Amino acid sequence: MNLSVEDDIAWLVLNRPEKKNALNHAMWEALPGLLRQVEADRRAKVLILASATPEAFCAGADIEEFAVRASDVDWRRRNQAAIRETQATLARLEKPAIAAIDGVCVGGGCGLAIACDLRVAADTARLGITPAKLGLVYSLHDTKLLVDLVGPSRARHILYTGALFGAETARDMGLVDVLTTRDRLREDALALAREIAANSQHSVRATKKIVRRILDGAADDDAESIAQFFDAFDGPDLQEGVRAFTEKRRPVFPVR
Repeated sequence: MNLSVEDDIAWLVLNRPEKKNALNHAMWEALPGLLRQVEADRRAKVLILASATPEAFCAGADIEEFAVRASDVDWRRRNQAAIRETQATLARLEKPAIAAIDGVCVGGGCGLAIACDLRVAADTARLGITPAKLGLVYSLHDTKLLVDLVGPSRARHILYTGALFGAETARDMGLVDVLTTRDRLREDALALAREIAANSQHSVRATKKIVRRILDGAADDDAESIAQFFDAFDGPDLQEGVRAFTEKRRPVFPVR
């Protein structure tokens, strides 16, 4: 896996082409630390999670490793904990995350994609979550990410069948937000990231936090959300936004 930052955008690139980026235990353990690097890097406003090869975003778990290690109870616990930490860290990352998807996006790979805020997919992508094909059961946290995204009925359809869906069908189901072509995938994911990065990061991150709180069960304002609302009025981004509006120019927001 490769992590780089360029022009406000962090790229976390899966790079195991010989295995179609299948995720082994070492990769699951490494991902939370890489995500925390993005969180701490002031240069990065938006994260794009992508693949080094167009043939596969991620084929899911490394089944060969799984077949060898699955009988080891301690390994199972450590592997599940690493997966849980990765999914939770990505879903709760302060900065917006975009998945740029092409080729197969299956199982744990699809789990990574749905933990992102937005998904841009090439029309050659195929998405699915396949525990039913292996006799496995998805964890509650992973399943909730899917239900939150597509609703309970479609989540059942995806999980009960274990089917792979083409990108257009996946978009209709709510798994994909932006549909593009293989040739334009990187360009369109980057364009979306840059559009977000140009806005007030104070607003974007506060909104992400509010949405996450709603998904985690909050149903009404409390002292924290009210304070968040009023604090924005004294923030430097609002001052710049108002000045730019009155001066009829694009704002340059100071909060990074």
